Amino acid sequence: MLAFCENCHELAEYTVRDEPKEKIIKGNKVEYMGKEAYCKDCGSEIFVADIRDHNLSMLDKAYREMEGLITVAEIELILEKYDVGKRPLSLLLGWGEGTLTRYLDGDIPTKQYSDTLKRVLRDPNYMREILEQNKDRITDVAYRRIIGALEKDELAGNTICEPEEKIDYVVRYLLSNSADITPLALQKQLYYAQGFYRAFTGEYLFEDDCEAWVHGPVFRSVYYKYKDHGYNPIEDKGYEYGEIKLTTEEKELLDSIIRNFGCYSGKVLEKMTHAEEPWRAAREGLKANEGSNRIIDKELIAKYFSEIKSKYRMLNISDIRDYSTDLFNKLYN
Repeated sequence: MLAFCENCHELAEYTVRDEPKEKIIKGNKVEYMGKEAYCKDCGSEIFVADIRDHNLSMLDKAYREMEGLITVAEIELILEKYDVGKRPLSLLLGWGEGTLTRYLDGDIPTKQYSDTLKRVLRDPNYMREILEQNKDRITDVAYRRIIGALEKDELAGNTICEPEEKIDYVVRYLLSNSADITPLALQKQLYYAQGFYRAFTGEYLFEDDCEAWVHGPVFRSVYYKYKDHGYNPIEDKGYEYGEIKLTTEEKELLDSIIRNFGCYSGKVLEKMTHAEEPWRAAREGLKANEGSNRIIDKELIAKYFSEIKSKYRMLNISDIRDYSTDLFNKLYN
């Protein structure tokens, strides 16, 4: 890989590093994990267009997650689901005819417009309502196509399925099989599920990275989704409206996590993760209450939980109990 180094005054090879970044947008600090390129010869920072684009994309994603705004992928799903064009949908919603085009090109919608689009995405009955109210704003052809999409597979009576990642199904399973689980406890159970699934199968349960926040490992997208619950148990019934796409092996591992870690409060689980190497290593050099979005390297998680599996001579997932009990006793006895 070559790029122009202003310090060397010539094209030079460069290395790329992950680096935490932050930016103030509308008075709010947005933290995200970006990349930077450095000259292999002199170590100076080098401008690389692809890295700039990557950083802008990560900033956009972090800001949307923080503010709870709809994503471009979700807007595209609306158009596909209802077989509707950008201009007709804009007109049905009473917006300028180029509004959705701008959003698909990367412009960030206001919270009000975002919430409207999210409702359209989730609720086919709402889509039918605005269609009937404003059908005079679109052509007969566009109207018939949307009606056909609404009637197909009885979509008008079902809840929309948003584009989901593997971690979404894991969250849904944990919520649906736990009596009470707070956002803090959910984050820690996700972390333990990732670690022990890797130890027992050699694969990661999901691709998302967790960050070493003050209160332990945190998966950023999950944090923003449930942060409004604060320290209260999450009352989210979204799992009732769709299939939980997990294998039997994955569900059995999650059942063990619920049994062996779900019995502890979020604060106890926080203290447990604070005692473990992955979180401690990721926060090396930081003060106790210093904010950080440093990623806890997956390989470090894999190494730690593999060593735990060997140390406790775990033959099957039920043996996770030996570790959770021992760790609790060391911290509280």
